[in-house]
Amino acid sequence: MSVVVRVLYSVAVVGLLLYGLNAYLLLAIHWWNRRRIRGTVTPEPPAEWPSVTVQLPLYNERYVARRLLEAVGGLDYPSDRLEIQVLDDSTDDTGAIIDETASQLRARGVTVAHLHRRERTGFKAGALAAGLKEARGEFVAIFDGDAVPEVDFLRTTIPHFAEARVAVVQTRLGHLNREFSLLTIAQALGIDGHFAVEQPARFWGNLFLNFNGTAGVWRKAAIEDAGGWTHDTLTEDLDLSYRAQLRGWRIVYRPDLVCPAELPVLITGFKSQQRRWAKGAIQTAFKLLPAIARAPFSLWTKYQAFIHLTYYMIYPAMLTVILLSVPLLGAKEIAPEGNAILDVSLAFGLGVLGPGFLLVYAQWVLDPGWLRRAWRIPTIMIIGVGVAWSTSLAVLDALRRKDLEFVRTPKFGIGPAGGHWRGKAYVDRRPSEGFIEIALGLYCAWSTWLFYAHQSYGAVPFLALCTTGFLTVGILTFVHAAPRGGPQRGSV
Repeated sequence: MSVVVRVLYSVAVVGLLLYGLNAYLLLAIHWWNRRRIRGTVTPEPPAEWPSVTVQLPLYNERYVARRLLEAVGGLDYPSDRLEIQVLDDSTDDTGAIIDETASQLRARGVTVAHLHRRERTGFKAGALAAGLKEARGEFVAIFDGDAVPEVDFLRTTIPHFAEARVAVVQTRLGHLNREFSLLTIAQALGIDGHFAVEQPARFWGNLFLNFNGTAGVWRKAAIEDAGGWTHDTLTEDLDLSYRAQLRGWRIVYRPDLVCPAELPVLITGFKSQQRRWAKGAIQTAFKLLPAIARAPFSLWTKYQAFIHLTYYMIYPAMLTVILLSVPLLGAKEIAPEGNAILDVSLAFGLGVLGPGFLLVYAQWVLDPGWLRRAWRIPTIMIIGVGVAWSTSLAVLDALRRKDLEFVRTPKFGIGPAGGHWRGKAYVDRRPSEGFIEIALGLYCAWSTWLFYAHQSYGAVPFLALCTTGFLTVGILTFVHAAPRGGPQRGSV
């Protein structure tokens, strides 16, 4: 048994090492191309603006539907070349809110079609596919319910399609409610790392990148050429992005164009979002990695595609290291005098230093005053580690079965002016997962003490981080599920 444990532990540490080091590689690519990135400009506008369909896939979004429609209705674009499709799968009063807002927009001369499906076949992908059949636009802009696009969104993205092989123009997500709580601050930091460093690095490094499901524009012909929207994975955006690039299409990323969006304010919503992304990414990896391996790309490009699609494997690897560290210590497989190699592996491989430096670099890129707010950066590390249990379950679920239930992330209309979630619909009242996370936190606390007592100090910082992460997420799960009434601003 000890041999099996050692092998599992070693594989997990090596996996963490690879994923952790890749953060440095993306950071280096970004640094090398930083002048090109900063010099990105919008091409000259076309002589005649093409027709555009704006698709808004919604499902039970009573708190944000009106805000979204009003923002899209205010887009600066020729009205005779713009149509709005509300792809509504709702089962609550969201449909009535859409009808009322759509009538007001039509009175202003905006073309709005409200398409309601009685059966939610294919979830978001199914809604987008159904809408595409009726879309009149040559190009299709897509926004999730929480987005609030700027008025010049189309005028700054559409000119890029003058290049015939551009399939998608993706913009950077901003944050309407970054300051709502430490949870939203943590998420904003993580998203900034992706949009400010990872996406530009992949774009300028000529690597595979992805449309992020919202705040982007597709060429309709590219969607059709790549096989259309399919719902055999939970990340239809990632899936279609890779299929389009395998067909020779390009994705343009504009980090300087920002589309504000609302971050999840509940830990349960954040966990469900992470589970969906993790499960869908692994499903997409199984589906497309064989085609990527056969495609005429360099080994470097294929390696980066593999790391990109399988990145969520970092969570079960992390959980494996956490759970097996104490048994190995107890079996004297990790001796104090042999900690040098172990400490280096943990420092890099456990996903702390690599992603941590990337997050710091992202704030340096985006925020001139980032140093004054540097104390916030540990929040995303704490929350990121704390969701390792639930995210690992999603990864393992993707490995063993093809369950495709799409659990949406609830939004509550919280923006710069504030807002609240207490007493509103869509709040998950099931705190059972919190018991496991608190138990893991206590186990990590015990592990921290054991490693310290055995003078294995290299593992102590990581285990202490895991202790804090699991306990924080577990406690938040109970706090956010507690039935307390009254509007209030979140503090955690």
